[in-house]
Amino acid sequence: MGTRKFRGFGLVAIGVVAGILLSVGVTALAQRGSPLPLDELRQLSNVFAAIKNNYVEAVDDKTLINNAISGMVSNLDPHSAYLDADAFREMQTTTQGEFGGLGIEVGAEDGFVKVISPIEDTPAARAGVLAGDLIIKIDDTPTKGMSLSEAVKLMRGAPKTPITLTIMRADNPQPVVVHIVRDIIKVRSVRSKMLDNGVAYVRIAQFQEKTGSDLARQLKELGAKGEPKSLVLDLRNDPGGLLTSAIGVAAAFLPPDVLVVSTDGRTPDSRHKYLATPAEYARGEGNYLSGLPGWVKKVPMVVLVNVGSASASEIVAGALQDHKRAKVLGNRTFGKGSVQIILPLSQDTGVKLTTSRYFTPSGRSIQATGIEPDYVVADTAEGDLFRLPREADLQRHLANNQSDEIKSSPDAPDTPVPAKMFEFGGKDDFQLQQALNLLAGKPVQKGSARAQARASAKPGTGTPERLTITPSGVQPAKQK
Repeated sequence: MGTRKFRGFGLVAIGVVAGILLSVGVTALAQRGSPLPLDELRQLSNVFAAIKNNYVEAVDDKTLINNAISGMVSNLDPHSAYLDADAFREMQTTTQGEFGGLGIEVGAEDGFVKVISPIEDTPAARAGVLAGDLIIKIDDTPTKGMSLSEAVKLMRGAPKTPITLTIMRADNPQPVVVHIVRDIIKVRSVRSKMLDNGVAYVRIAQFQEKTGSDLARQLKELGAKGEPKSLVLDLRNDPGGLLTSAIGVAAAFLPPDVLVVSTDGRTPDSRHKYLATPAEYARGEGNYLSGLPGWVKKVPMVVLVNVGSASASEIVAGALQDHKRAKVLGNRTFGKGSVQIILPLSQDTGVKLTTSRYFTPSGRSIQATGIEPDYVVADTAEGDLFRLPREADLQRHLANNQSDEIKSSPDAPDTPVPAKMFEFGGKDDFQLQQALNLLAGKPVQKGSARAQARASAKPGTGTPERLTITPSGVQPAKQK
């Protein structure tokens, strides 16, 4: 009786699962000329039926189907994902640059959430959160082992709602408790200012919908009182974003119609050459780069990058480097050289799917290798501060198929680390100072003797700098 019931339910499940798959995928399968894999679909329906009948707690059909889709997509590569309603909204929020939250850029450090930078004039900045702080608790929830996406979800919320962060700070042996009230955060993806000696400084924190037009406006403002003598474009810790914005940023500094980036994949529509033309970067906005002053395309230029520079940042750095428009200075970039597109499944769900790889104008693959700077310079004079896994460290990452992949250096917990975080574009910014040296024709320093040895070592070797988290606080690792 039980077996008969299971088989009966299994037949129903086959109809449910196959029906769903047919409704969303039969056209694509027909276009590829491949028949539906009926044996595999039958296996999927058998698992569906086994869980429905035998799992210790009841699971609704929607949850099972969503989990099946999520597992199917997430096991392809680190950047493909099923976007449920929450994830779909989060993606739209990130690219549009406005959301309810605290106003901090975060990364990961020793299993905790690390503040990369508080955003100016936001609740976090006003509450005294500092770059380099380690968030060890969000309200009553410890962050040890928590993914960044989980931490971001906990910290974001409705405006005017309170949140408490428990923070470990390098110069304070005891935890610091910070009470913050969330607010609407409008992320400024582009910031700029004039430095001494006529050097224009532009920082892009993320490539959003308005990044290209914001950049054009600020470049015009920078030159309003006189033509800058040189330019620094800061892409450090910029995780990327929209491809169209990356093309627009590169096009601002390059001659018209030159190749910015190309893509190559299995299907004809995944192979494309993206040129520095309004048709590629403006797309309905009008040519926001028209009217740029002439100095933008001709003054000496340096691009700053580090291990946190990924995707769109690498496209811009690679294009400017290949066309010899700028020198790249800093640390080798992350190495995310794959293209993701969003395929809507319904009004509020979709699939983010990797469809092709990026290539610089000279044909270099960025994937799992990144952009190698013309001048390798440590994060600080004492050594590297940012220790992040690279694309090549991620499980199931796409292969480069062109050159050796570059993984992060092995951990060495007893190596001393510069504990002081610095402000990008500030007076203590070592890499920026070396960029200014380069533009002024002065020698470029790589950092301390230890930092220089690391910079000269083969990729993937050397000793990374770390902070040690102890019961009494955060301390530089002890030196042997």
